[in-house]
Amino acid sequence: MADIINLLPEYLANQIAAGEVVQRPASVVKELVENAVDAAATNIQLIVKEAGKALIQVVDNGMGMSQTDARMSFERHATSKIKSTEDLFRIRTMGFRGEALASIAAVAQVELKTKRREADTGTRLVIEGSEVVSQEPVAMPDGTNLCVKNLFFNVPARRNFLKSNAVEMRHILDEFTRIALSYPNIAFSLYQNDLEVFQLPAAKLSQRIVAVFGKSYKEQLAACEENTPMVKVSGYIGKPEFAKKSRGEQFFFCE
Repeated sequence: MADIINLLPEYLANQIAAGEVVQRPASVVKELVENAVDAAATNIQLIVKEAGKALIQVVDNGMGMSQTDARMSFERHATSKIKSTEDLFRIRTMGFRGEALASIAAVAQVELKTKRREADTGTRLVIEGSEVVSQEPVAMPDGTNLCVKNLFFNVPARRNFLKSNAVEMRHILDEFTRIALSYPNIAFSLYQNDLEVFQLPAAKLSQRIVAVFGKSYKEQLAACEENTPMVKVSGYIGKPEFAKKSRGEQFFFCE
């Protein structure tokens, strides 16, 4: 009887893994913006077109990558965030598995431009469906500029399952809001179809909340703080007279 177990080709393995990481455009937004946060960026710009179906672009002024790191970042299980088993117990980054970029590149057309502060030039890398199309030096500011175009272009069945632009954009706004509230010390901006949706300068948490949800929230916020030997809790709650029936605007962040 012939052997029946085969090793999957890398492109197929990446597409399968992409199904776990990339469920919709908002999944890509989450992974890319979190990477920008982990890169110590102080300014992060998110640009989307057609609710992320045509374009998701994240531009940051973080530490950037070398030419070798740029290429390695798209390999599965390649990461700068952990090196040993012990590191799993002291993770301080948003992600660590090293699967996101490989999964995204398996189901989209990706252009990465990145430059370290100490380098004279950056690196431009173009990948389509896990295949490297080109790699060349490029002149650019410090940081990283990553474009994800035509999500699921090579998996039409997955693309057909995406919801309307309004629904997908709402999911993107949810992810953007969560990260923007988590890091008020970072400036964020969001553009949809060339229209500015958010322009959030670095600020205190209370100012960030008002900037995200509107000036009416300024009168609703009540500061709270509690310190114990085991845990520190701080943040803002709404005054009772402004309470709502839904839990849609409740956010809890742990560090």
